[in-house]
Amino acid sequence: MDEQTHNTYNSKYLCRLLVNYRKPILIILAMAALCAIIFSAPFFITPLYKSTTVIYPTSSNSISKVLISTTYQSEKDIMNFGEDEQTEQMLQVLNSNRVRDKVISRFNLMEHYEIKPDSKYPITKLNKLYDARIKFRRTEYNAVKITVMDSDPALSARIANEIAEIFDSTMNQMQKEVAIEAYRIVEQEYNTLVAEMDMLEDSLNTLRKLGVFDYESQVEMLSRQMAVELGKGNTQGINNIQKQLDILAEYGGASYAINERLDNDRLQLSLVKSKYEEAKVDATEFIPHKFVVTSAFQAERKSYPVRWIIVVVTVLSTFLLLIFCIVIYDRSKDFFRNETEKYSVKKTTQTKENK
Repeated sequence: MDEQTHNTYNSKYLCRLLVNYRKPILIILAMAALCAIIFSAPFFITPLYKSTTVIYPTSSNSISKVLISTTYQSEKDIMNFGEDEQTEQMLQVLNSNRVRDKVISRFNLMEHYEIKPDSKYPITKLNKLYDARIKFRRTEYNAVKITVMDSDPALSARIANEIAEIFDSTMNQMQKEVAIEAYRIVEQEYNTLVAEMDMLEDSLNTLRKLGVFDYESQVEMLSRQMAVELGKGNTQGINNIQKQLDILAEYGGASYAINERLDNDRLQLSLVKSKYEEAKVDATEFIPHKFVVTSAFQAERKSYPVRWIIVVVTVLSTFLLLIFCIVIYDRSKDFFRNETEKYSVKKTTQTKENK
């Protein structure tokens, strides 16, 4: 028997079985469909409503570098959408415990999911339900899609929209922890420089009261004046100039060193001040870290369960199982019939031989 004939024989055999057992098959399939309809009803399966939010990350996370820094050069603009790196960062933050705990706390999900705190493993159950009903997925266009399934359509939309805002606050909180510490360090350095310059200025003021203003120019000027007074033979003028030269000789070096140090401090202060202003902006201000492309809205119809799919899958599964059982039953029935016939023939033969 070739393959084609074998397949035709099997097809005819199955058709014959379906025709012979059509009544019980139809009855069982009808019962399976009825059971699927009943057990997929809201009484047995809680209907869930889906809400989605689509957000894009921003291209930069530093306010100061993008807005006020004159030394930082970058092609990134605060208005640009983020790329692969920013999208991956967004997904990591959305899946973090920081966001999870805020969402659970803000919407009291343990009570909403009807999980008793004194039950066995309540946190594990809560996290499992959270992961099943709140999902984050990267889209093909590098956006992030937030999908929330919940029995309350209004709450589902609220959670989806709030997660976008919670992401913003979480990002700001994480960055502020670093930015505030950086600001404290730069502020301390800035205040130290300012205090040091104030001290040097006080020292210069004291030297100015003694007549020490500009060591080099004063020495040059007094030297020329000394030559003039020597030419005139003005003893009093020579003595006055010599006193000033003596003061310059005693304090001039200190004045020169203080001025040099002040010049260096002014240059350093200029650099530190720019860092101080940038760190202050990062520590005290914030900008959104996402662009909301699509906001969630209250769903009008449930998304789960899809009852017709449940009914179709149940009927098809039952049908296939029925065919399998009928084939086994039919083959076993033929087997026992053949065995019975063989036994009867054998019995008849033995009887004839005995006669």
